[in-house]
Amino acid sequence: MRAIVNTGPGTLDWLEWPDPTCGPGQVRIRVHACGICATDLEMIRGWERTGYPSIPGHEWSGVIDQVGNGVDPQLVGRPCVAENVLADGGEVGFEHPGGYAEYLVTEAANTQVLPETFDAGSAALIEPLAVCVRAMRRARCMPLRPDGPAELPPRCLVLGDGPIGLLTVMLLRRCGTPDITMVGGRPARLNLAREFGAADTLNYHELHGELKEALGRDWPMVVEASGSASSIEAALLVTRLGGRVLMVGDYGDARAAFRWNRFIHGELELIGSNASAGAWPEAVRLAVDEGLPLGRLISARVAAARFADAIGMAEADRACVKVILDWTAA
Repeated sequence: MRAIVNTGPGTLDWLEWPDPTCGPGQVRIRVHACGICATDLEMIRGWERTGYPSIPGHEWSGVIDQVGNGVDPQLVGRPCVAENVLADGGEVGFEHPGGYAEYLVTEAANTQVLPETFDAGSAALIEPLAVCVRAMRRARCMPLRPDGPAELPPRCLVLGDGPIGLLTVMLLRRCGTPDITMVGGRPARLNLAREFGAADTLNYHELHGELKEALGRDWPMVVEASGSASSIEAALLVTRLGGRVLMVGDYGDARAAFRWNRFIHGELELIGSNASAGAWPEAVRLAVDEGLPLGRLISARVAAARFADAIGMAEADRACVKVILDWTAA
């Protein structure tokens, strides 16, 4: 098969790679689409989690084309996505080869079958949607069960205009929060936030003073999705007494400095959420049955062979939200 392989820090190569085969309980996926995530870019630049060579790509969709022992053969030919965490604790797209290749292997139990007509590019965005569904559940904005309770805030501030922040706006509005404000730095993304239901947006590049001064101090819930330590500090200062702060960004080695008494005196609730475990069935239902407009996040679909152009676009084009590698293109 053809694969886009991370062969060293900052290096991707287009290589011929051995076709993967299924073990017991596994399925092989013919990849149709794979999103380029900011985490992929970090991985490609070089980190300690994965070595070389490795094949990135955790935002993927495709079709099951082979099954291992113990797996229903009728799954062959079915479009799907899947939770990426495998039984050994590793993840597809990180410790295990991902969607930057024509084929990948995952566990049949993790797969979520999709309708034949569902767009493959939009399907690749079910992975970040599942991340947001899990975060909304942890913050009690969405129920754990369809008939379960939720504590939806009347107003919510979302810090960060990346895909996670935009999907959070989409989910909050779908759940019924009427007053959502997004803070970001890219006009095209802020326009999308308004399209998804944000009542107001704020471009921090246009501020003449401190962010916290512009936002006020009366937010019942703040979602920090930018990955900025300074943004966390701002979130703690603008959240009202007894409010919730949900952290769903990637902060790397960053540290925040704040007064612990802010939690005590403000009776704040700080909620962290990581990855997407347990959220995939609901994310698929929202994407398929409720038709969440995931495709509106796609800025470009680029043939996989032109991966260098796609990576460059994802890194440098501030107007881009999500670039999709298309494995079905010539």
